Amino acid sequence: MTKHQNNNPLHGITLQQIVDSLVEHYGWDELAKRINIMCFKKDPSVKSSLKFLRKTPWAREKVESLYVFTNKNKDKED
Repeated sequence: MTKHQNNNPLHGITLQQIVDSLVEHYGWDELAKRINIMCFKKDPSVKSSLKFLRKTPWAREKVESLYVFTNKNKDKED
């Protein structure tokens, strides 16, 4: 039985989709300013970021929070 997670804004969204969306919206430089982690600062790539974020819960939480914040603001603008 599958549970529906209506209150979870990240339900059904992969970490790669989150990173891709944030990079498209902010770019690597601005993303590094907003979340101070090396994988966004030095030779950034989606692949290296995903590897780091999957191993580092505190960083993943910051990225997910920024994604939720960004999408809430996008909805208000539309």
